[in-house]
Amino acid sequence: MSDGVGPGSDGDIKEHVEEKVAEPEMFQVVLHNDDYTTMEFVVEVLMAVFHRALVDATRIMLDVHKKGRGIVGTYTYDIASTKVNTVRDMARRREFPLRCTVEPA
Repeated sequence: MSDGVGPGSDGDIKEHVEEKVAEPEMFQVVLHNDDYTTMEFVVEVLMAVFHRALVDATRIMLDVHKKGRGIVGTYTYDIASTKVNTVRDMARRREFPLRCTVEPA
């Protein structure tokens, strides 16, 4: 006996929902030059926080020094802001005024 509501009956309502998954927005982490933070400390930060090799860290540090700013990497917002906070904490502990910001990529 069928009441027309059970599985396989013609009374089933089927809805096809197509989910669109968008890529997350990306953000750049930028280091800014100042007159007090040492080049060695900037290289240390780049190697410790951003896992850059010595050669890459030195190149980015020189960009910061010569151009006034250097792009360290591009990440999702959560990762970028976590890295910025880590850099700020390291700089504060060592008493350097190193500025690190997040910008839309």
